[in-house]
Amino acid sequence: MTRLLEIDDLSTGYNGAAVVRHLDLHVDEGEVVALLGPNGAGKTTTLLTVSQLVPIMEGDIRVMGDSVDGVRPHLVARRGLAHVPEDRSLFFQLTVAENLRLGGSKGGADLERALGYFPALEKLLDRRAGLLSGGEQQMLAMARGLAVDPTLLFLDELSMGLAPLIVEELYEIVGQIAESGVSILVVEQFARTVLGVADYAAIMLHGRVTSVGQPDDIAPELEAAYMGAG
Repeated sequence: MTRLLEIDDLSTGYNGAAVVRHLDLHVDEGEVVALLGPNGAGKTTTLLTVSQLVPIMEGDIRVMGDSVDGVRPHLVARRGLAHVPEDRSLFFQLTVAENLRLGGSKGGADLERALGYFPALEKLLDRRAGLLSGGEQQMLAMARGLAVDPTLLFLDELSMGLAPLIVEELYEIVGQIAESGVSILVVEQFARTVLGVADYAAIMLHGRVTSVGQPDDIAPELEAAYMGAG
């Protein structure tokens, strides 16, 4: 099995202060991996560091077998990594179609495939992104990531600000994306739904991974982990 992402003894943070310490994590071809933990655990910082939007302090990260240390973010993306960030990073004054084009799609087969997961967006292509509902904005952010035909997809806090029913629908789509052959690393603060699509999960607390295992095995540890996070 091909290892698409390998994080080895990673320490990273901001202004010389480590937020993530000695982290080991990997994603293999065909896997959905959930990185779980309360707010402030270091989950988003980990994803930003893989994408090289935050520099590595210690350790190494390999994407598609090659180190990303010091590599410019757009070159990391060209290796086949699509990152759907926590804030979605949409251009609210632009239309849905324009946001998709800025994401790298030229309107061909990759865009068709991406919109196939989100048919509700097809009738909204001429609408400004700022006028979409929260769920529609998340669909657009995911479609924009998929429009570049990634090998590895990062999803950061997919559920943020959304109603539970919408979150459940989005995670059904995540399962479909995984079945198509895209490997996924998903970060979540609210873990129950993501465990239904994950192959394995890691619990992160205070910048460190404290437990890794199969979803059924790790679920009982989640409540204790969250209660002890404060």
